[in-house]
Amino acid sequence: MHVVVVGCGRVGSELAAQLERSGHSVAIIDKRADAFRRLPGEFTGQRVLGFGFDRDHLVDAGVQSAGAVAAVTSGDNSNILTARIARETFGVERVVARIYDPRRALIYQRLGISTVATVAWTVDQVVRRLIPSDVPSEWTDPSNSLMLIARPIPTSWIGQKLAGVSEPGRFQLAAVSRFGTAFVPGPTVVGQEGDELHFSVAIGDVAALDARLVEGPEH
Repeated sequence: MHVVVVGCGRVGSELAAQLERSGHSVAIIDKRADAFRRLPGEFTGQRVLGFGFDRDHLVDAGVQSAGAVAAVTSGDNSNILTARIARETFGVERVVARIYDPRRALIYQRLGISTVATVAWTVDQVVRRLIPSDVPSEWTDPSNSLMLIARPIPTSWIGQKLAGVSEPGRFQLAAVSRFGTAFVPGPTVVGQEGDELHFSVAIGDVAALDARLVEGPEH
């Protein structure tokens, strides 16, 4: 799938790199040429100097063939305008806008524009680290034997391949949330500070999973 990312800051550059590593074609737009220096050296996607709310710049980035657009600049207004143009003018089905004001995010979600409210996401991450026992299950099966849970990445797993965290038959890493974007990790994905790890786990093995996370990959 071709994806257009608008904004080459810390979130946009990481998002573009992750999407390309996952096999997607990527074009990234930013108004500053020096912003593209955030991209990793192996990034081969298209770099477009311009604005996401400029139709010509979106066309240059291949929006007409895009399956998704992510607007992740530092400006709420720019992100929402970009998202609306992508959805309403070019008919892109999957559109996400990064929004700093959670109250505005709720309004745009009701209009059908998916949003990531940065402030709300950050508060949630802080709470999960302050009071880890309060992290609820995301889903429990009707037989009450399997659940999906989320855990903040411990320091011991930062910089380590996450493939080693799973234990077949007991708990399995199903997804990683990074900068508000979730993806299914491949065998070479390395943990980063701020990651949230999503596991499928047998209910009786939650304590074993937590111990594995604390012990790190050397145990």
